[in-house]
Amino acid sequence: MNPRRPRSDGERTRAAILQSAMRLSTVDGLEGLTIGNLAKSLGMSKGGLYAHFGSKEELQLATVEAAGAVFVAEVIEPALRADPGVPQLLAFCDAYVDHLERLTFPGGCFFAGAALEMGTHRGPVQEKVAEFHSGFVALVREFVRTAVALGQLPDDEDPAGLALELHGTLLAVDTSFVMYGDSSVLDLGRTVVRRRLGVKAT
Repeated sequence: MNPRRPRSDGERTRAAILQSAMRLSTVDGLEGLTIGNLAKSLGMSKGGLYAHFGSKEELQLATVEAAGAVFVAEVIEPALRADPGVPQLLAFCDAYVDHLERLTFPGGCFFAGAALEMGTHRGPVQEKVAEFHSGFVALVREFVRTAVALGQLPDDEDPAGLALELHGTLLAVDTSFVMYGDSSVLDLGRTVVRRRLGVKAT
């Protein structure tokens, strides 16, 4: 096994910049993410940031890419490690709520905000957000199809419809938690998901 190569100073700086960019984006939006306000947040010069990102669009694209990696690690991978079917659906929804509860980002789910904001801003950034969003929705639909095939859900369960229901529940939890800071909505969301999937709440 090859030892992991230590990150260079430049890579560490870039990672720190993107971490701050992701956090700022969930508060100010991707359009509000500029070289200027990010430099101010980090206590860096604009020139220092331009050494890593040559334009606002380049910064936005890199931020979406970094947020995607976080979402995969915190939400998608736990679901993929679960048993097929309903356990994967449950693991996905629980991991999403856990992701919110940990306050990974101050503005809640990065992609919930980005999808709404960038929906009418056509271009490479919108396409990047849409690609990731459609990817994880398709994954949830596939989990539903597997659950139906395994007899865990009724034969007439509509994968697109159930994926939409679960996604809507998670978005409602995200919105309420960010808006009101009421952690009880997290448990409520978990309960609603379990009821819909026919799993006994614990």
